[in-house]
Amino acid sequence: MKIPKNYNPKEVEQKWQNYWEKNKIYKFDPKSKKKIYSIDTPPPTVSGKMHLGHSFSYSQMDFIARFKRMQGYNLFYPFGTDDNGLATERLIEKEKKVKAKEMSRKDFIKLCLTTLKTLRKEYLRDFKLIGLSCDWDIFYTTINDHCRKISQKSFIDLYKDKRAYRIKSPITICPHCNTAIAQVETEDKDKESTLNYIKAKLETGDYIIYATTRPELLPACVGITLDKNGTYVRAKKDNEIWIISKEAFDRFKDEWKLVKKEEIKGKDIVNKIVTLPITNAKLTLLHDTEAKTEYGSGIVYWCTYGGVECLEYLERHPEIEPIHIMDLSGKHILGPYKGLNSTEARKKVLKDLKDNNALVLMEKIKHTVNVHERCGTDIEYVSTEQWFIKYLDLKNKFLKAGGKLNWHPDYMKHRLYNWIKGLKWDWCISRQRFFGVPFPLWYCKSCGEVILADEKDLPVDPLKNKPKKCKCGSKEFIPEKDVLDTWATSSMTPQIAASLFPKVYDKLYPMSLRPQAHDIITFWLFNTMVKSQLHNNINPWKDVVISGWALDPKGKKMSKSKGNVIEPQEMMGKYSADSLRFWAASTKLGEDSSFQEKELISGQKFSTKLWNASKFSFMHLKEYKPKKPKNLETIDKWILIKLNKIIKDSTKSFENYEYSKTKADVENFFWNTFCDHYLEIIKDRLYNADKRGIKGKKSAQFTLYHSLLAILKLMSPIIPHITEEIYQLYFKKHEKQKSIHISEWPTQFKIVDKKTERIGDEFIQILNKVRKFKTQNKLPLKHEITLTIPNKNKLKDVLEDLKAVTKAKEIKQGKLNIKKL
Repeated sequence: MKIPKNYNPKEVEQKWQNYWEKNKIYKFDPKSKKKIYSIDTPPPTVSGKMHLGHSFSYSQMDFIARFKRMQGYNLFYPFGTDDNGLATERLIEKEKKVKAKEMSRKDFIKLCLTTLKTLRKEYLRDFKLIGLSCDWDIFYTTINDHCRKISQKSFIDLYKDKRAYRIKSPITICPHCNTAIAQVETEDKDKESTLNYIKAKLETGDYIIYATTRPELLPACVGITLDKNGTYVRAKKDNEIWIISKEAFDRFKDEWKLVKKEEIKGKDIVNKIVTLPITNAKLTLLHDTEAKTEYGSGIVYWCTYGGVECLEYLERHPEIEPIHIMDLSGKHILGPYKGLNSTEARKKVLKDLKDNNALVLMEKIKHTVNVHERCGTDIEYVSTEQWFIKYLDLKNKFLKAGGKLNWHPDYMKHRLYNWIKGLKWDWCISRQRFFGVPFPLWYCKSCGEVILADEKDLPVDPLKNKPKKCKCGSKEFIPEKDVLDTWATSSMTPQIAASLFPKVYDKLYPMSLRPQAHDIITFWLFNTMVKSQLHNNINPWKDVVISGWALDPKGKKMSKSKGNVIEPQEMMGKYSADSLRFWAASTKLGEDSSFQEKELISGQKFSTKLWNASKFSFMHLKEYKPKKPKNLETIDKWILIKLNKIIKDSTKSFENYEYSKTKADVENFFWNTFCDHYLEIIKDRLYNADKRGIKGKKSAQFTLYHSLLAILKLMSPIIPHITEEIYQLYFKKHEKQKSIHISEWPTQFKIVDKKTERIGDEFIQILNKVRKFKTQNKLPLKHEITLTIPNKNKLKDVLEDLKAVTKAKEIKQGKLNIKKL
């Protein structure tokens, strides 16, 4: 086969991707007796196209998969898409310019399914373009019948185990998305706001001053508290007496022009009646442990529900009845601000307070608020009927389970531990959306009994299907309209994928590996572990590998709004998929990486050098038959000894999921030891066999063949396309495997010779000094010299190679000296 002069990645990469898929190179064989290595592949959310973070983390996962396959494992490496969540709804609304709430549920679901069918094909193409070696025939979507059946059965099992329950309870909601969300779907965000100081009249005629960031919830105020043991000040303000904490008085006395009357203890006014402004509601001033005199005015206002602190207040005071002021849309449903959302109500209430002379101060602050991680909207707490999975009682069990996983890198386990320790609520799994996996149940219209679907009928849609009758005899039912949280389904990915092969299910699950990014440890990893522990009392995998984020060149998170998004498709078009993977391999697991185009340039240069080194090698291996000669030349043995170390270290690195170390070690070996030194040393033996002897040439050919093949194999998990191209051009006819990616991982040569290694190392030291001498004297490397070395006799077996590569006319014994001729 003629070897092209230049390597063309645009043609080659597509060619081999088609070849791999057509020839089922990566197909899982359920009948094979090989040991199975199973990967719980992350199902990406169908979002239009693959982003740079995908290409980064999925490449790192693929390095491991390709290595394990070459180690001889029967690789189970499925691919799925997560397409039943809120992100999918938003995508369809954007693509089709519709609003789900303005359509019938039936029509919107139909639109989602048909649109996804079109989008998914193009979306998958991106993942194939980076060279993922998944078995694309093992494919699932989290909205297909198979996944819905497993997800619904999971719910039924948990309900029967008394782990799934429904209650009316305060829950976090996203007003923008109009749905309940779980604790894991929120994130902290620093925002500017105002701490508002407001007057309320005591039954004594004095005024207390309380401070709040949520004045709009004034109609839902259920408590005013202070610290009964704290010190407060009665101060004169014009014709009024104001009561604030001593700390607040010291801070505001000049600004507010206060005149101190006396100091009192909080207990002196506890149990007095307070009349709120605007609503004129009357509350008893109470003591509460969370009222701190150093914050705000030292007097705290509690409402339903201003935040998690208000929920905790009601837990401490169970006698207090909450006032349900808001619905899932985040709008007030009662009181003077009915129909307004929080932002609108806040503006109105502040104006009203000011008009009523009740607003003392709006103090500018910056504080941390909870927002929905999907859209960035401030979350609210609303009391609604929701389904939950009970698991707070199992926190210690989950901590122990997390500790039994093999974490790579190890420190990432602390993110899981911290999350579990900080859990405050059970898992809310119901969502008020159209598109998702339906709850498999109905409510009896007569007696209210929960009627579960029969497992043999799964998957079901309660809006379309219905049970025969309730045990009370009624045949009228109310279908559950809510759908399951998307994580309730994607947390079953090990079981979803493994159950596609029921005969080997127990060999596939628990799985060998969970690869994923660090930002979803609290989402996907935790929930998958929870489901596996609840259903099977086991961990869902043995090992966990955590990748970092791909950031912009300045180390910032990429976003369209910032205009700093780098498209992987453009980078692959400009360079190649292998170059993009080369960049991904430059970063350790768990580490965020600033995108540096120079790494892709380095990958491109490496491919060019590998191509040229291979062309040179094949030129001298045309008539070669892979057979080890009786004796190898010393320098040939030396590089094989060095290669042994690289193979040993690279294998160990890959087994520890340290692909970046393998990449760095092999890259260094290839550039320096193999190309800069070895190829230059053996040229004379290859070109001048008539003078140097055929044995020396055959020794060089044997070593060249096996060294280059080993380098290709070591790098093939990282740059699969060019290594396949080079393998197919020459090595396939000898190695007989139809792809380098199903060939055996290189093993060490049976050569252990410390004396030979020392001789080779000394040889290289001399060669480097000669090169340095010629460079300093501005001489071409081909310029002849005379060379004097102190250990000529010791190097007698390599003198001919040394003489040839240094262009030494003569080599003498003595103190090291180099003379130009």
